[in-house]
Amino acid sequence: MTSRRLFRVPRVSHDQRVLLMALASALPGALISLVFLWTGDYTAKVQWTLSVLILTFCFGFAFALRERVVVPLQTLSNLLAALGEGDFSIRARGARDGDPLGEVMIEVNALVDTLRSQRLGALEATTLLRKVMEEIDVAVFTFDDEQRLQFVNRAGSHLLRQPMERLLDRRAEALGLAEALTADTSRIIAATFPGGSGRWAVKRSAFRQGGRPHELLVLSDVSQPLREEERQAWQRLIRVLGHELNNSLAPIKSIAGSLGLLVSRPRLPDDWRDDIRRGLDVIAVRTDSLNRFMNAYARLARLPAPTLAPLDVSTFVERIVGLQTAPLVDVAPGPRLIIRADGDQLEQLLINLLRNAIEASTETSGRVRVGWRRLDGLPDQLELWVEDDGPGLSNTSNLFVPFFTTKPGGSGIGLVLSRQIAEAHGGSLTLENRRGSRGCLATLRLPLR
Repeated sequence: MTSRRLFRVPRVSHDQRVLLMALASALPGALISLVFLWTGDYTAKVQWTLSVLILTFCFGFAFALRERVVVPLQTLSNLLAALGEGDFSIRARGARDGDPLGEVMIEVNALVDTLRSQRLGALEATTLLRKVMEEIDVAVFTFDDEQRLQFVNRAGSHLLRQPMERLLDRRAEALGLAEALTADTSRIIAATFPGGSGRWAVKRSAFRQGGRPHELLVLSDVSQPLREEERQAWQRLIRVLGHELNNSLAPIKSIAGSLGLLVSRPRLPDDWRDDIRRGLDVIAVRTDSLNRFMNAYARLARLPAPTLAPLDVSTFVERIVGLQTAPLVDVAPGPRLIIRADGDQLEQLLINLLRNAIEASTETSGRVRVGWRRLDGLPDQLELWVEDDGPGLSNTSNLFVPFFTTKPGGSGIGLVLSRQIAEAHGGSLTLENRRGSRGCLATLRLPLR
């Protein structure tokens, strides 16, 4: 059996290489000098003196060169080690222009100053952020990928009625936050916590820290604002209902009183039947008007959620335009787009917009144009527009106020219903006067996805 012995070549450090190279550069001349010195006709005293002098200078300058190279590198190493430890108070000496090593020192010192400034800025920003997080009255939590709590602010600690130290590293399920952590990215939930109960707006977002995914959870109590909105909504509802009821009941009461006085006379006039018939006709008309109002309000309040299905925009628009009896509508062709929407609800919306535009253009003998496009800069948004050559909008502040109308016999719910349909589809509906010409522009924006 043949055995093989492995020899490891010792590694030579940088300072040893510098020393060896310095010696290698000086030794040839020194050896030649020694050869001539010891083979020449010199006394022993001169030979030994010059030999010691030559070798002293050779090795002395070699070691001095080693120190001149090693000491600045050690300084840089210590400085970089201090930077790694976060100590920015150390500076390199000997930094001067015109010297390659000095310029390196200058750049390192500049780097230290930059890192120190950035660290101070980061510390100040972190301190400010923590101060803000502590002072806001919104509960903020962060969880790691195992749903363990990593951070909670003062409002979150008060909400859970526990100190921050006892909350950290506990799982969301143990804290009663599992439902909020698994809820939709943005929604309102009803929940009860040790620190309070009510309706809470939930905001969730993902971020990474230390290379690991984390979840940011924000809970804000919206019970009071929602109650205030409900109170204002009820006030508006009662005001509208009271106004319409008074408009109908006041004449009914007046006519009923007049008819009561008429029939209570001991002797009825010859045309009493005509008076009673006219009074009953007025009561019937006002009753029908009140019934139409209540049906319109019920229709507005019972708008169902949209049933989404693929819808070809061009086919849809051309079909609705073809249903209009007035030949005033021009279609500006747009790109072929498919959206997911409730075709019946969007049909009602577009019919309302076209009907208003046609009625406005009829007054001025103008025309109506309808078209669609993909929004520039927002490729996932569809914009469908309807413009007319009518007199324009005289009052834009009450466009979407329920039951407000300037049309004789109008119900005042067409635009309100249309905006509800647009918002139920995740879009928006706006009306404005055209710029540079008379008429109105209605813009419907819907998401393509």
